[in-house]
Amino acid sequence: MREDVSLLVFARELLLAAPVTIEITLGAAVLAFAMSILFGLARLSRIWLVRALARIYVEFFRGSSALVQLFWLFYVLPHFGILLEPITVGIVGLGLNAGAYGAEIVRGAVIAVDRGQYEAATALNFSRSRTMIRIILPQALVAMMPPFGNLFIELLKGTALVSLITITDITFRAAQLNVFTLQSMEIFSVAINVYLVLALAIIFFMRSMERRLGRGLGRVGGVS
Repeated sequence: MREDVSLLVFARELLLAAPVTIEITLGAAVLAFAMSILFGLARLSRIWLVRALARIYVEFFRGSSALVQLFWLFYVLPHFGILLEPITVGIVGLGLNAGAYGAEIVRGAVIAVDRGQYEAATALNFSRSRTMIRIILPQALVAMMPPFGNLFIELLKGTALVSLITITDITFRAAQLNVFTLQSMEIFSVAINVYLVLALAIIFFMRSMERRLGRGLGRVGGVS
């Protein structure tokens, strides 16, 4: 006869696994943002080869399963002599996958900037790169924040996949506890709420960034 375990015990055990989930989420988010900017701008390049390579990256990672991508990095790369730690695989796999979606966010935000901004930069004799860095990207970044917030929340939820490559994250630990105690309702109810708290933290951070960038853009716009 099994002995019921309290919710506090489950919460403690899952919170002990939360740092792994947080580490993977943060690492993958940084990589995803970098890849988003790089390939989002590459999709707008005047050089057809750069545009083509960016398109291949975006379509490949959006068009194939994130889980299979993780499995490929974890199980196939060792055949080529490349051995990565499971957490590294999680960060790289999820970061590359989310970066493909983020690249389209960046591309759309840049395209949405009013064409008059480009004309003003041309009138000021700005180069294309200076126009992008000083005028277009600051405005596009504000528009990117809400969709990037959604993307990072999806990334957080996607970290549950790393439990399938031997990483003891929240989902992996919850599954272990379920096997040992058979208290499915209690365990996964706690797990859901842990993920919810982490998602709310992402929402708070992204909204703060959006407000800060908006104020910064206002100050830049007010400079003569």
